[in-house]
Amino acid sequence: MAVLGRRDKAQQSLRSRIAIAIVIGVVIGCLIAFYFPHGLVISYPSVRTRPFGISNIQVDSSPCESSEQIKILKSEFVSLSENNSDLKRQIRDLKYKLRLVEQGKDHAEKQFLVLGEQYKAGPFGTVKALRTSPTVIPDTSVNPRLAKILEEVALEKELIVALANSNVKETLEVWFSSIKRVGISNYLVIALDDYIVEFCKSNDVPVYKRDSDEGIDAVGKTGGNHAVSGLKFRILREFLQLGYSVLLSDVDIVYLQNPFNHLYRDSDVESMTDGHNNVTAYGYNDVFDEPAMGWARFAHTMRIWVFNSGFFYMRPTIASIELLDRVADHLARQENSWDQAVFNEELFFPSHPGYDGLHAAKRTMDFYMFMNSKVLFKTVRKDDKPNKLKPVIVHVNYHPDKLQRMKAVVEFYIDGKRDALDAFPDGSE
Repeated sequence: MAVLGRRDKAQQSLRSRIAIAIVIGVVIGCLIAFYFPHGLVISYPSVRTRPFGISNIQVDSSPCESSEQIKILKSEFVSLSENNSDLKRQIRDLKYKLRLVEQGKDHAEKQFLVLGEQYKAGPFGTVKALRTSPTVIPDTSVNPRLAKILEEVALEKELIVALANSNVKETLEVWFSSIKRVGISNYLVIALDDYIVEFCKSNDVPVYKRDSDEGIDAVGKTGGNHAVSGLKFRILREFLQLGYSVLLSDVDIVYLQNPFNHLYRDSDVESMTDGHNNVTAYGYNDVFDEPAMGWARFAHTMRIWVFNSGFFYMRPTIASIELLDRVADHLARQENSWDQAVFNEELFFPSHPGYDGLHAAKRTMDFYMFMNSKVLFKTVRKDDKPNKLKPVIVHVNYHPDKLQRMKAVVEFYIDGKRDALDAFPDGSE
């Protein structure tokens, strides 16, 4: 009986220990479950990153990368860099388009936003093609000093520009006196020698002299009218690159009205003409007769008198800058060429085998408003109706006695002296 009693006690003690062990195990399990919900052993899968718009990159958590994996990573990095560059370019283009929209001032800039899109043609008579090119993004790094001057002189990003050396001092004085009389403030003389710099300053005329340039200085200081005229195509480039529209003016011009009130600004180049009537100024169908051809003896040709390279308005577009580059290069290669002839050849000649023509929009100015001296002395002064019309400018381009005729134009239109033009012949005889 004693043995049985000891065995019962031993069993009870064992059951108690088991119960306690179970309780302890349950408690520990609860604690582990609470503090380690994902278990004591955690496996970490590969980490994947998915940048926007590019392929995934897989990075293994293994401490030792294989050489093959490193090659893959390098390849993915190169791909990432290229995609990043493309994204930056797209962002830059979008920012530029946004800037054009915000400006909202220039019709050509608005048209730029729709370039490349496709449209259905509208009803007959309603279809209109784009007329103008977008303006360039201004680049002040081209000439910071000139950029600062233009900020003070130009109005609405446009101004009159003339080149002058001491050879044209007297005509220059008549030129800027007429500009001041009209009330034009946005004009600038590009002085080609120090004498003109001082002359302009003494007469309160805005003036700018370029930094030293042997090629330009040699012509600018001693060159005649044609030589100096050829320089403008090289010099004007900086104005357009800076984002300014330029009304280029020779100095043998009398201003009677503000020309900026009479411009259309719908083309890359807007120029006065050497034509003297509607036919010669605006173009006509000229029939060429070759009797030897029999039935086909008559050949129709299209003709127009040239644009005058001494008075034209240029918008800051790629087409305008290309025109300047083409003319300057042509004149440099053919030293005896006349700048006005080259100006028109580059502007009008179409593309053909071996030659890529200039794609520029152009407009001819009203020849009665922007008048050359042939129109004035051969026609207008003899007709009661036209001579009562006050032109915007008179350009004494057809006659060598420029100073005398310029003074007579002032007397006729400003002083009201009706016989001021009578003493001059029609031509230069």
